[in-house]
Amino acid sequence: MLFRSLHSSSKLQYLSLRCFSSTTHVLKPGDVLKKTRVFTEEDVLQYSKVSHDYNPLHADSAAARSVGFDGPLVHGMLVASLFPHIISSHFPAAVYVSQTLNFKLPVYIGDQIVGEVQATNLRENKNRYFAKFKTRCFKNGDILVVEGEALALLPTLDYRAVEV
Repeated sequence: MLFRSLHSSSKLQYLSLRCFSSTTHVLKPGDVLKKTRVFTEEDVLQYSKVSHDYNPLHADSAAARSVGFDGPLVHGMLVASLFPHIISSHFPAAVYVSQTLNFKLPVYIGDQIVGEVQATNLRENKNRYFAKFKTRCFKNGDILVVEGEALALLPTLDYRAVEV
């Protein structure tokens, strides 16, 4: 969010500007929000460092092949990080409450992954909204690699259709 200061009668006022150029929409059950990403070796290395997950399956081709994979794997939790990214991109100040995950198939460095969240249930609670989402990631367009369910507390049901 950008802020621009305006001078008015010797007081500073702040005008909140959002960096979106598209139309506002209201979230309803069935709506799907998506993000496409290709995970790189650098992404996997940086995730290993921050998470302290140095399992050789993520960095060593021989180790990955020795247990039946085609090469080093992208961490499942790194792939699943698409879900909170999608939600917070459309709903700034959303609070991620819970997430279930089922890892169906491996994701390899260089795979094109489409993450999507689909609203399944919306409930108002004290001027905020509990939103339940079906969460899924697909590789190469149609191969389901991760699925689950997320619950988020949204400040509004209004969102901007942004390219994330």
